[in-house]
Amino acid sequence: MSGMFPLNPLAGAPFGSALELCLVLIVFCGVASIVLRENVWLDRSWSLCPPIYCLLVAVRDGFDSPRISLMTLLVLLWAARLTFNFARRGGYRRGGGDYRWVVVEERFGTLRFRIANVLFVVPSQLLLVWLFTSPIHQAWLLPDAPLGWLDAVAVLVFLAFLAGQTVGDQQMWTFQQDKRRKGEAGEEIEQPFIDTGLFRYSRHPSYFCEIGMWFAFYLFAVSASGDWLHWTGLGFVFLTGQMFGSIMLTETISAGKYPTYAQYQASTPMLVPLPRRHRQGSP
Repeated sequence: MSGMFPLNPLAGAPFGSALELCLVLIVFCGVASIVLRENVWLDRSWSLCPPIYCLLVAVRDGFDSPRISLMTLLVLLWAARLTFNFARRGGYRRGGGDYRWVVVEERFGTLRFRIANVLFVVPSQLLLVWLFTSPIHQAWLLPDAPLGWLDAVAVLVFLAFLAGQTVGDQQMWTFQQDKRRKGEAGEEIEQPFIDTGLFRYSRHPSYFCEIGMWFAFYLFAVSASGDWLHWTGLGFVFLTGQMFGSIMLTETISAGKYPTYAQYQASTPMLVPLPRRHRQGSP
């Protein structure tokens, strides 16, 4: 693929090849969104691209760098969890994309949404995925930098957030399956949204863990270079902004569907897990 894009700023580097693959995927997902009238291929790419990008670097490195191999392994674990959770929710079936795309399209109007989707949404989302994986490029530039204490911290933090997200996924899955069973059986659904387990302390624990994992991933680049600030950190920064946008959209949808969701908002932090606050007048 090298040489397809002569203006590639990382031409010759394996992560430059990842950028070229990203650009090809932008065209593919943009066309697919028009043909299929849904963003299912964009959603599917989210968990598949980071491990592919990391493997492009690791393979070029010959798996000689312990740091690059370690980063790749962690991203593979992240991808396995996310892909499994996406698959069991029907993400690989027709119409299995994120339900929020439908809401956004209704608000924008079909034509405006399709235009914005092809020109902005798909490119920005896929470039973001490439960008928050970019710390592995910094590690590739400095293959002789030894592993240090910060790498150990990064591994522990990444795995801790991965475990938290796995637990949250299972709790949400169990709740939704039970809710579905009750609905099909005609039973009363007293609690329409989850507020137990990790969701007792954060309304969006999975988003909190996702942000934490990619911050930990950036720490590998910091350890390799010794610099706390460089361009590969932009991925984590922009991902955080994108996560907040997704959270606000989800909050708006939930508040419109469930009358008691406002009480949940008043008592439970949106992102950072904290003990539940007592509402005024509650025991």
